[in-house]
Formats: sequence, structure tokens, C-alpha cells
Amino acid sequence: MVPTRIAILGGGLTGLSSAFHLSRRFPTAKIVLLDKQARMGGWVRSERVSIPQIGASVLLEAGPRSLRPNSKSVLEMIHLLRIEDQVITVPKTAPPAKARFLYIPKSDASASGLQRIPSSFLSLLNSPLLPILLPAILKEPFRKANRGTGTEDESVDSLFTRRFGETFARTFGSALVHGIYATNSRSLSVRAAFPSVWDAEEKGHGSIVRGFLLPGKKKTTEDDYELGNTLEMMGDVSVYSFKDGMETLTKALQKSLLSTRNVSVINNTHVSNLRLLEDQSFEISHSKSEPITASHVVSALPLPVLHELVSGPPICHLTQNPTSTVHVVNFIFPSPPKDIHPEGFGYLIPRPPDGYLSNATSQGVLGTVFDSCSLHEQDLPLTKDYYTQSSHTKLTMMTGGPYLKLALPKHLISSENETTPEFIRSFLDQLKEHLGTDVPDPVYWRIWNNKACIPTLLPGHLQRMAELKDSLKGWGSRLAVVGAGVGGVSVGDCIEAGRQVGKDWL
Repeated sequence: MVPTRIAILGGGLTGLSSAFHLSRRFPTAKIVLLDKQARMGGWVRSERVSIPQIGASVLLEAGPRSLRPNSKSVLEMIHLLRIEDQVITVPKTAPPAKARFLYIPKSDASASGLQRIPSSFLSLLNSPLLPILLPAILKEPFRKANRGTGTEDESVDSLFTRRFGETFARTFGSALVHGIYATNSRSLSVRAAFPSVWDAEEKGHGSIVRGFLLPGKKKTTEDDYELGNTLEMMGDVSVYSFKDGMETLTKALQKSLLSTRNVSVINNTHVSNLRLLEDQSFEISHSKSEPITASHVVSALPLPVLHELVSGPPICHLTQNPTSTVHVVNFIFPSPPKDIHPEGFGYLIPRPPDGYLSNATSQGVLGTVFDSCSLHEQDLPLTKDYYTQSSHTKLTMMTGGPYLKLALPKHLISSENETTPEFIRSFLDQLKEHLGTDVPDPVYWRIWNNKACIPTLLPGHLQRMAELKDSLKGWGSRLAVVGAGVGGVSVGDCIEAGRQVGKDWL
């Protein structure tokens, strides 16, 4: 049945992308997008602040801050929205692309302090991380295949421990998971989060290293993306963003939808119920007006939220996955980056040797991004030699996830506090310890409380999502459930999910 009226629940990245692509796929259908927030875009939030003390306008991010150029769905969206001129890029030869770090706590038996992750074999030979990295990688191809018979999935930590050893799994595997999913690598599905690693083990007949070294099969089919000149733009790019931050993308999407004839947007409304009527149409109750009826529905809501709304045939596994809450802390210091941190992208911190509860007295920092290195073009006035000559340093610390919940200060912005709260002081103390140097008092700080922002996809997630999709047959296969809790959590994953939704309605 071709849709006549489509309701989309949730105005985050996936919901916005769904509305955009469905309006093009079904130009005669009426599409309505509902979101509970006045500002759409979900966890994508960019804020420009004026700092008179240093004479600068500084762009801060509360959520994702940069993108890799490997998602064609994002590049296509940039082209279709005509925002190519807003893109800023970091070339592969730049320090932020080549220099990434781990912070190894001093209590750890392995190399401690801020350690640069080797980017070449020569740098590996001179790295304090050599005793952890080299033996694990060299021995892995010679280990016997040790995936359990009938094993269909496992945690990231389980697979890395099996193939590379416990120290490697904790030092590198847990840090990687902290940076992407803000969760415990012992809880995250490797097949859902890092499918290429799982596939490499199969391809290499039990060896991940061997699997990655073997030539891969060429893809025979691929969607026809409308890319314009974006591939040429990204020819030698490591990461990219936008002059006015990631919200450039979501604002452009919203602007496009508001000017599209067959799309209407209702924001700042609370959806309270979704039910299937006797004539097989849908009724959506919300707080702004009379219920909406639709022939098809797309839910881009968090799965537990959808669970509370549905009245009708059961939908399985909506409450299976837990979520991570992440506190994002932006700092602006009145000194150039050279006085504060090494030139590079930032650093991640592995899981403590004795587990997360052993760090009950710490702030549970997951990692820190050196925003002034990779995103200095967002700040005004522009400074050519930003690392040594900039009027300021901006960086972002992330905490939360698997660590104990922290009590936040009453006010979350420095301008609303007469004195610096202990919460911020403790972060500054940890930053000094991580960087091995003193840091000046910040001229500005901001805390973002991103509650339940990233789902932890537990082992068995792919099978559960297949079962969830099968249970939607009870809704006539005209209810689509998409979003970070179903597919991947990256910006590219969310936009691609919106691009794919509704293809089976044709």
C-alpha cells in the first residue's frame, strides 16, 4: 500500500532524515513530523558564545562535533541541502589527524601518563605502548581459532580478550568503546558495534589480523547516492565539520522541511499514544491538537519511549538495551593550545584495572577532545597559527557512561556562578593530572547533561532487531521503527536509517 499520510515521531537526526527522504520518495503523501522539543535535532547542539575577555567568538558542541567522510548518506545530504560552503575539513596530514592519545592512569601496571597512539611501525617501535601492542598483534594470527561453537555474538571485551589478551582488550578496546558508545566494553555487542571485526575473524578463519589482511570482496550493488562534488571535497580529509557547528546540518534539514509542500512540522508537542484502528490506519494522540490519523508511521523515538506509547499488537525488545548518560563539559582557557596540551585530536581513557566502582572518588572521565586543534576554524577571529598564536584554547571533557552518576552543580554555565563549583574544580584537577601541566582558570565553562543519550547495544542485538521487525507485521508492516537504538549510533548511521525507511512501502 502506497502511503497517503505519514506520521514521523521524533525530530532528531533520524526523524529529520526520514521526513526529508520520505517527502522525496512519496511526493503526493502528506507527511507530518512531531517532536517534543522546541529545538529539533536531538543530541546535536551547537552554541556560539562571545568571550569579551579574549575578544573571541567561540563555537561549542554539546553532542557530536566532527564526522568522518566515509558516510555517503551524510555527504549526499550536504549536497542536497547545498551547504558545501559551510564545511570545514581536517586533512589527513594535519596533527589532529595523525596524533591521538591514550591516558593511562599511574595506578595501571602498564605504561602510564599521556601516550601517543602509534600511527606507523616506526612510531610503534619508539612507543611506551609497544609492550602492549606488538606482542598482541603479532601473536594473534598464530592463536588457534577460539570462538565458541554456535556463538552468534559476544561483547567487544570478550572478543578482544580471546584474540589479543586481557591487557590489550582493556587498554585499547575499552577506550575505543568509551569514545564512541560511552559504555562498558564488557556489555556492548561486537556484531552490532563493530561488525567488520566480527567478519574479519570469520574471513581469517579465526584470526582478526589475517582477516583484515586478506583482500575483500568488491561490493556488487550500492545505492545511487547524489553526491555532487562532495567526494572530491573529501579526497584527503580525515574528519570534517561545519563553520557554525554540527547544528548547521539539522537546521538546514529543518529549513528544507518547512519549505517542502507536502511536509508539516509540529514541534514542542508531547506524543502520548500510538494505536492501530480497526480500519488498519494509525491514530497518534499528542498535546497540541486533535489526534492525527496516518496510513503509515515512522518511529524515530528511543525504544523505551515508544514502548510507553503503543496500544496494539505487541512489539518485542523495546526495553532490552540500557542507555548511557554523558556529561559534556566545555572549557575555554585564555591561553593558546601550546601552553596547555600537545597538538592532536585528544585522548581516551581505558577502563580502570579494578573496574568502574574502584574509581568512586574520581569524575569518571571517558576522554577529552582538543577542539582548538581540529575545529579552530569555527572560532572568530580566525588565527592562522592557531596552536601557538590563538587567544584561547577550547577543549571538551566527557564523563559518565559506566561510571557512578555525579551530582551536578545547580547552575551549569560559568556566567551563572559567582564562584567555581567543586564539580568543575575536580575536573580541572584531573585535567592537570592527565596533561602533566598546570592549566589557567577557564574564562568560560559549560556543562551539558545528555541524559540517556546513547543506547548500549547488548550482545544478541542484531537477532533481537530482526525479531522486532518481524513483530511489526502485526501492525501491517506499515510501522517502521528506526534510530540509534535499532541501528548504529553515529550521525551517518542515523541519516542512512532515514534514507532507507519506507523503501518496502513502494
